[in-house]
Amino acid sequence: MAERDSDASGARRGDVEVVRALFAAWRAGDAAAADELIADGFVFTSPQDDHIDRVGYFHRCFFTSDRFVVHTLLQVLAFGDGQVFALYEYELAGGSRYRNCEVLTVRCGQVLEVQVFFGGRVQAS
Repeated sequence: MAERDSDASGARRGDVEVVRALFAAWRAGDAAAADELIADGFVFTSPQDDHIDRVGYFHRCFFTSDRFVVHTLLQVLAFGDGQVFALYEYELAGGSRYRNCEVLTVRCGQVLEVQVFFGGRVQAS
C-alpha cells in the first residue's frame, strides 16, 4: 500500500496531483494506472450512476474517453479534508461543448469517492 501513497522519489503526492493523474489515466485509457489511483471501497456517483463501485466504474465509465474530442481541466482545487474540486470542459465528436464539475475525495494518495455534477452546454464564443 505504501507505493500507492508515494511518487517515484518517495514523496507523498498531493491530493490535486492524484486527481490530475486519474484524469490523465482516464483520458489515455490506462486502466492499470487508474487502478493504482482508485481506493478499495471506491464509490462513483453521477446523474447517470448512483453510487456504483470500482468494478461498475471500470465497466460503465472508465473506457469512455474516446467519445471526447477535447477534454480540458479548467480548475483543480483542494479544499476541506481530502476534497478536490475539478471543473472541466469537453467537446464531443459532433462539436457540442459542455462543462461539468466533480468533487473527489482523496485518502492516502488514492481517490475514494467521485461525485459528478453535469453542467450545461457551453456556447461557442
